[in-house]
This record gives sequence, C-alpha cells and structure tokens, in this order.
Amino acid sequence: MRKEVKIRKVIAVFLIAVFLQVNAVSFAANMLEPKTKPRKNEQESILGHVNLDWWQGYEDEHLEEYIVKAIENNKDLKIATLKVEEARQATKLNIAHQLPTLAVGASPMSYKMPGLTTSDWAFAMPIIASYEVDLFLKNHDKTKSSKKVHQAAQLNEKAVYIAVAGAVGATYFNIVKLDKLISLQEEIIKDREQIYGLMKKSNEHGLVSTADMVKAEKAYVFSTSDLIELKKAREIMLNSLAVLTGENPNNSAEFKRISYDKLSFQKPIPETIPSEIIEARPDYKAALVMVEKAGIDVRIAKKEFLPKLDIFGLAAFSTGSMLPAFDWKHAVAGVAGNAMLPIFTGGARTANLKIQKNRYDQVLQTYFKTNLNAIQEVNNALSVLKLDDEKYQKNLATFAMEQKDFKYTQAKYQEGVISRLDLLQRKETLLTMEKMVTSSKIDGYVNQISLYKAVAAADLPETSELAGL
Repeated sequence: MRKEVKIRKVIAVFLIAVFLQVNAVSFAANMLEPKTKPRKNEQESILGHVNLDWWQGYEDEHLEEYIVKAIENNKDLKIATLKVEEARQATKLNIAHQLPTLAVGASPMSYKMPGLTTSDWAFAMPIIASYEVDLFLKNHDKTKSSKKVHQAAQLNEKAVYIAVAGAVGATYFNIVKLDKLISLQEEIIKDREQIYGLMKKSNEHGLVSTADMVKAEKAYVFSTSDLIELKKAREIMLNSLAVLTGENPNNSAEFKRISYDKLSFQKPIPETIPSEIIEARPDYKAALVMVEKAGIDVRIAKKEFLPKLDIFGLAAFSTGSMLPAFDWKHAVAGVAGNAMLPIFTGGARTANLKIQKNRYDQVLQTYFKTNLNAIQEVNNALSVLKLDDEKYQKNLATFAMEQKDFKYTQAKYQEGVISRLDLLQRKETLLTMEKMVTSSKIDGYVNQISLYKAVAAADLPETSELAGL
C-alpha cells in the first residue's frame, strides 16, 4: 500500500514537471513575438496597395465592386499573404536563436542493486540552460537577413495586389468591349441576311450573277461565325473574371457590367513621367532589399571563421527517496563555458563565403535588370497609350465622316436614286467602322491600366486629357 502511494507521488511530481516545461515553452514563444505591431486598419491598408481612388475615377460601381472582391477572395493574393506570414515566422525562429534556451526534465526510475533482493526508487529533476554568446553579432546578422526576406515578401505581396487589380480591370473592360462588338455584329448579320435575300431575288430575275449571290451568302455565313467567336471570347473573359474575384465560373453569366455607351473616360495622359516613379514599384524595392540581404549574408559567412562562444548551466535535484526534496542538500549545480574555433572543415567555410559572394553578385545584377525593366515597362506603357489614343482619334474622325456619308446615302435612297442593296452595304461599312472605334476606345482603357501597373498604382500628373473618351 505504501509503495502504491509512493508511485502516485512520483507520477504527480512528474506531471507537475511536464506542466512547468510546457508553460515555459509557451512563455518563451510569447516572448519571441516580433516587435512589429499588426497593421492597423488592415483593409484600408490593402485598398491603399491598389489605390482604390484611382479605380473610382472610372465612376463604375461594378468595376469597383470586382476590385474589392478580388482583394478579398483572390487565391493568388491569399498565397502571397501566406508567404508573408511564413517569412514572419522565419524571423521569429532566428530571433529565438539569439535568446538563451532552458529545459526542465523529470527522471523517475526504479533500480535494483547487486546483492539485494528488493528494488528501490530514485528521482532526478535536471534544469539545463544554454546560451551562445553573440559576441561577433553573427546571430544578430542572421536575424537581420531573415527580416529582409520578410520585408521583400511584403513588397512582393503588394506587387501581386497591383497585378491582380490590373488583371481584373483589363478583363472587365474587355468584356464591356465584347458586349458592344457582339451587339454590332448582330446588326451586321441582319444586314447581310437582307443583302443575301436581295441578291438571291435579283439572281432569280437575272439582274446579278450567281457568283455575286454566292459571295453574299459566304459573307452572311462568315458573319455568323464571327459572332460565335466573339461570344466564345466573352465567355472566356467572364470565366477569367470569376477566377480573379474568387467566384464560381458557373455563375459568370450573372456578372453585371456597365454599358459601353455609358463609359466616360476621365483620366489624363501624362506627357512625361519622371524616372523616379520606378522607386515606388514594389518589385524595385524588393530587389533593393534582397541586395541588402545578400550583403548581410556575406558578412555572416565571414563571421563563420570566428570562434563560437557558449555558456552552459545545469541544476538538478536528486534524491533516493520517493518524494523529492527540493533543497540545496539534494542539489547539483554547475556553470561551464567553451570557445570553439574550427581549424579544419575541408574548405567548407571558404566555399560558403565564395557562394555568398557569388549570390550577392547575382542579386546585384538582378537589381540592375529590375531597374531597366521597370523603366522599359513605364516607357512602353506610356508610348502605347499615346499612340493608341492617336489611333482612336483617327478612327473617331473617320467614323464621323462615315456617319455623314451614310446620311447622304439614306437621303439618296429616300429619293430613289440608289437601291436598298446599296443602302445596306453602306450601313455595313458604318457598322464595321464603329467596331474599330469600339476596339480602339477600350484599348485606351486597357493601356491606361498597363500604365497603372507600370508605375505601381502611383498617381500621375494630369497634363492632358484623353479627348473624346
């Protein structure tokens, strides 16, 4: 009976020791939380990434709704956010290496000595502490390197936000364009059907050749094929918009959008863009941060040649009785330290230093390349925007002339000067020109979004307006 009581006491003490150890680990984890505070008003901060005010300039509630939905539900954005959290935890891990470690154990045991017929119990409770003295700040530099990775991950997250917002905007406006093109194509099909019917009657009376009638029939069939292609393109765009906004593509047919005829383009085309604008790009900032990280990694590799200093501490309570006595009479304690300097490692440290220097050179070249690519993207986006605007103005002027010409044609038809067949052919020319105007107008929207992405959603100086848009 007494033996059972002793066993219960041992188990109780063991559980208490485990409880203390778990709580010590939990306390240490809380102490290791990075000093950086969580972002206040996180939703506003995220909307700031994409410059929601810029999108509101289109005065389109549907577009704004899709941008916000994408921010909330897009899977690429969620992956980017998870990568930021992964980098944050890696920073915590490196911070932990700078702090002392403490371990508490419990060792109950039963033993039998030679010559005895009975067994006995003993109990030990060791407390072990260790600390690597960061005399040369190697661990501190490792933490700084990890923080740079975290910073770069945050910048890459912002780049993904801008890219997704741009993709949503471009996809949305292309859907609006396809809606208008489909509407115009349906009118063209009606006209070509009438033209084919008139040509067929004229052929029956011997007024036109069979070849001309067949040509009219082919034009009618081709126009129906073009309509199918336009509808197919719109279906693909709607599915893409669904994925970008985190919606089910099966519901894409229910997506609302503005009518093409209600579009009012208010944004300006800047004459020039200062080269300093690229400094706002998150990919440029991330490349610069990675250069700084690579420099720190080279410094860490150099410090691997220096001695490693460690301090160890041990405290243990040991007793042969079943109920441990936690007093100095039963305690064993000691403190020790060492300094280790690797003499021969087969060239590993030298190779590691060369690797880090090589990586630094690679990252530096990547930074230079990112700088050049950023300038190229801004220049390309601005040039394309200006030239496509010029093209739109030409198409708009041509369309205006076609409208005047068609009015004269209508007057001639009413006066009986020309046939209905001539009127329908002139109307088809007008509709075809309107399709060109529609495409070039939406190209201006998409090009503006390309410039938005190239300058990292920064606000640009308002120096000229997109006339007519």
